Amino acid sequence: MTYASSEKAVDADATIEDIHQPALNNVDYDEEYSYPEQRKIIHRIDRRLVTITGLAYCVSLMDRTNLSMAAVAGMTKELALTVGDRYSVMVLIFFVPYVIFQPPMTVVTRKVGPTYFLGSIVILWGAILVGMGFAKNWKHMVATRTLLGLLEAGYFPGCVYLLSSWYTRFDVQKRFSVFYLIGCVASALSGILAYGLMQMHGLQGLSGWRWIFIMEGVITGVIGILTIIFLVDFPDRAHKSWRFLSEKEAAFIVRRINRDRSDGDEEPFSYKRFLTPALDPKIWAFAMVFFCTTTVTYAIAYFLPIILQNGMGFSVAASQCLVAPPFGMAGIVMYATAWVGDKFRVRGAIVVFNSLLCIIGLPMMGFAKGNAVRYVGVFFAVCGANSNIPACMAYQANNVRGQWTRAFSSATLVGFGGIGGIVSSLVFRAQDAPGYRPGMWTTIACNILTLVIVFFLSLWFRHCNKQANAGKRVIEGSPDFRYTI
Repeated sequence: MTYASSEKAVDADATIEDIHQPALNNVDYDEEYSYPEQRKIIHRIDRRLVTITGLAYCVSLMDRTNLSMAAVAGMTKELALTVGDRYSVMVLIFFVPYVIFQPPMTVVTRKVGPTYFLGSIVILWGAILVGMGFAKNWKHMVATRTLLGLLEAGYFPGCVYLLSSWYTRFDVQKRFSVFYLIGCVASALSGILAYGLMQMHGLQGLSGWRWIFIMEGVITGVIGILTIIFLVDFPDRAHKSWRFLSEKEAAFIVRRINRDRSDGDEEPFSYKRFLTPALDPKIWAFAMVFFCTTTVTYAIAYFLPIILQNGMGFSVAASQCLVAPPFGMAGIVMYATAWVGDKFRVRGAIVVFNSLLCIIGLPMMGFAKGNAVRYVGVFFAVCGANSNIPACMAYQANNVRGQWTRAFSSATLVGFGGIGGIVSSLVFRAQDAPGYRPGMWTTIACNILTLVIVFFLSLWFRHCNKQANAGKRVIEGSPDFRYTI
């Protein structure tokens, strides 16, 4: 349930007639542009902003998760990764700098501007991927993945912050879902791509798994160049972006955001403004929900091909290619739940629904007898976990106000997501193969914890909205702001 303010946001599917009721829909009411003109501007933003951020995130996910593809393609044997916890260490080490450097990287994104900063990061990813293809031992892989984690610390929270700065509260989940959906396409196709690149085995004297890293590094570098060319700045500076909005159109976007939540204008930076949200318990509650979600998504990304091969007995080719269908289905579920969330202005209920899919799928995937039932469980688990990524981002973005509050909450959200990656690499251990019982129970527990957190947040938000409606409380510094439940 959503308690809307006196300045309600209209969703992307509103009719033109709605605009003739400015008292009800004054987020989209604007004296300078008609409703069709406004939608044309928004769609231009969608095509440019969502597409290019999603494309770069696509290669980010591919670069981050190709480790499991390379592992089943011969890297495990060649680098002796079965000794001790070497593979888990390689997975885990990425997340240490990834978590530590997210808050300062988010500040840099705002101060320097996303175009050159985020674009340069993507190009450097590509260089590191190529270097991974020439690693001589597992220690070299640990070093390159540490650098990759450092650089990736700036991209995802920067994108979450940038996207949430452009859209009103009830337009944002569909955009987040398309952004992440493009990443899901990468996850779906990465196994097939890796299998194709494996066929280069022996070319220039290099193993097939090395060509996975090298060629994906080249692709990443090309995407990085496109990012520098086409990525856009924050709304208040968007008119300076190459062949994008005029200054007049950018001013309309800022007005639209201000009518929705009054935080479209740039705020001067101070450590107090940036760090004060750390005292707000709900910021950490959102972060914990995201932590629980990413514990599952990273476990699936890093270990699903290995589970398919070692646990279910599929061949290398089948293990890599069978990853694709569940991620394809996840894209459909992700967008469908995002549409429902934006249309009916709900957030917590969508998170709960996706968590229930995981609670159904994970026991089937981990404990059922027979590969058919286990593979059906993979579909439920992949759909629920991946659909909850944009759902959690929208849940958080709808319930905070202020540029630097948004920057801090984006950094903590994604930072805790990185901690989820650390946990998944620790609980899915080589010695627990092929059942991975500790990992399965941990991921199930994470989804139960998500249900508990959302339940208590919903009670608190409902209480605050009732008090605000009675004039007894001001939420987030604005008398018109209401929490989205």
